[in-house]
Amino acid sequence: MKLEDVVLNFIEACEYEKGLSENTRKTYQYSLKSYLKYMKEKEHISSYQEITKEQIIAYLKACFQKKEKDYTVAHKLTVIKNFHKYLLQEKFVTKDVAATIVRPKTKKHLPRSLSQEEVERLLDLPLNTPFDYRNKAMIELIYATGLRISEALQITVYDLDFVNCLVRVKGKGRKERIVPLGEYAIDAIQAYLEVRRELLKGKTTEVLFLNQQGNPLSRQGFFKMLKKLLKEKGLPTDISPHSLRHSFATHLLSHGADLRSIQMLLGHEDIVTTRIYTHVSDEKVKEDYEKYHPRNHKNEQ
Repeated sequence: MKLEDVVLNFIEACEYEKGLSENTRKTYQYSLKSYLKYMKEKEHISSYQEITKEQIIAYLKACFQKKEKDYTVAHKLTVIKNFHKYLLQEKFVTKDVAATIVRPKTKKHLPRSLSQEEVERLLDLPLNTPFDYRNKAMIELIYATGLRISEALQITVYDLDFVNCLVRVKGKGRKERIVPLGEYAIDAIQAYLEVRRELLKGKTTEVLFLNQQGNPLSRQGFFKMLKKLLKEKGLPTDISPHSLRHSFATHLLSHGADLRSIQMLLGHEDIVTTRIYTHVSDEKVKEDYEKYHPRNHKNEQ
C-alpha cells in the first residue's frame, strides 16, 4: 500500500475513534506530509516499513534546525508516534519504531489575556449595523463562556436556551457540554437575533454567526474582525480569540471560582490543562496571602 493511502486510512481511523475537528485533521495531514516528504527526499524512503527510529530523530533535529518552535516539533512527534502506533496495530509493520522516542520538553506558552478594564473597552461597541450587533454578541458569548473559537462558530440558534440561561456546546471529540450564559451575553445575542435575518441574504442556515454573504462566519473572518476592533480601541493587537477564552478563565479564578468548575466550563478533560491555562499573577498570589493567611499579621493589642 502506498504511503499516501496509509496516511489517509490513519486519519480516517483517527476521525472515527477521536472525532477529529476539521482543523485537527488539517494539522495531522500537514504534519505527516512534511514528515514523509523528508523521508522520501532526505532518507530516500519509499515504504513505511523502511523507516527507522534514527531517521525519525534526524527529522526532528532537522525541524529544530529550521528554527521551528519546540511545541510545534513536539506536536509533530505526537502525530508521528500515533501514526506508527497505528501501523503496528494494523499489522502493516512488526515493530513500532517511534514508541521509545521521548517528546522534547516544551515551555508552557500562555496566551496574553485582557484585563477586565480592557474587556469593557472592547465590548463598548456602537451598534449601528447588523455586523456591529453580531460582533458584540460573539465577543460577549466567548468572554461569558470561555468557548474555543471553533466551538463558538458551530453554535446554532437551537443551541441557545434563554429560559434557563444556557448554551449547548459541541467540543473536541464531538463531546457536548452545557455552559451557563450571563445576562450581558444573553442581551447581546437576543439583540443580534433581531437583525440576523438581514445577514441571511435569503439563505437558510441554523448557524448563529454569519458573514457578509449570509454564510457561517469563518475563523479568519472573526480573527480579522477582532484585530480591527482592537486597533480601533487602542488595545494590544496581539490578542487572539484564544486570549478571550484565557481572559474568561483568569478573571473567574481571580474572583474566587473553583478550579474544577473552570475545568468543566472550559471543557478540559484533565485539570492539569486548566492549571496551566489559568495562571494567577504574582500580584494576586501576594494579595491573597496578605488577606487570608491567619498568621500574616499580628493581632493588634
